[in-house]
Amino acid sequence: MWLYPVLGWPAAAVWISVPLLALAVDWWLGEPRAAWHPVVWMGRALQWWGDRLAPSVPVAHDFKLFWRSSRIWCALAAIVFIVAMVAQNLVLALPTFVAVALLALLLKPLLAWRMLRDEVLAVEVALGQSLPAGRAQLARLVSRDVSVLTVVQVRESAIESLAENLNDSVVAPLFWFALLGLPGAALYRFANTADAMWGYPGMRGGRYWQWAGKWAARADDVLSWVPARITALLMVVVAKGLPFSTLARQARKTPSPNSGWPMAAMALALNVRLAKPGVYTLHSKGRRAGPLDTRRAAHLGTQVVLAMVPLVAALQLLVLGAFVWARA
Repeated sequence: MWLYPVLGWPAAAVWISVPLLALAVDWWLGEPRAAWHPVVWMGRALQWWGDRLAPSVPVAHDFKLFWRSSRIWCALAAIVFIVAMVAQNLVLALPTFVAVALLALLLKPLLAWRMLRDEVLAVEVALGQSLPAGRAQLARLVSRDVSVLTVVQVRESAIESLAENLNDSVVAPLFWFALLGLPGAALYRFANTADAMWGYPGMRGGRYWQWAGKWAARADDVLSWVPARITALLMVVVAKGLPFSTLARQARKTPSPNSGWPMAAMALALNVRLAKPGVYTLHSKGRRAGPLDTRRAAHLGTQVVLAMVPLVAALQLLVLGAFVWARA
């Protein structure tokens, strides 16, 4: 039983407020405790299976491991999707306003703007104390080696992380919520978490992920493709006038087919250089990122989050209209 058939037109008009309510809860209350956090549960399941799938030594062209890990991914994804759908349908059986409030509470853990913003700003605060403190704070956000980064590189990495995770933690979950309701948002967060834990091209944590994590990495690429570009385009709109051709050219400089879009948009919007040493440099003609640029990046991210709300509402109305038209 899907979302729109259950609600119908009158209640759906109220249901459109769910993303805004979820973002308000995120801003006021932050993250729930780990014991009650569905993304933490996903991470624990992925950790358990990852320890049993990924070998401790490199294996060349292990297609059997690839298919085994892909089946595990699909099974876990199906569980996440079905649990979210059951929870959603149980909530929607309640009176409309109660259902809207509960659905917002269920959606909230799949969004994490306040935590992301606070963690990135904390990097700048830590840099004000010392470079080692800044590196330690950055290590909470990124998987790269931070031990050799300079002050500017730590700042650049924090801004990059904010831009990339703005898509992963806000825009993409809301996009999939607009299309598929709570199951869509939950499925995306599972895929993104799986990519973060399994999607490495080589060794990490004493295990070799080249084939064990390939499916997870590609699945996240597919589900993030449209949202990443929406994130970048919203930055273009908010920043008022970034040339799209320049954005596209910069975005293609990163190995990822998706993360380069929001990161390049952020670099151009702030007019700063963002780089991962030895891998890519975005907007090389930009100036060095300064202490105020971290706060400017956080402010730009907040504007993008707010701009996403009416876009999600428009997507919901389009999906609802298409459903009603198909049944007519």
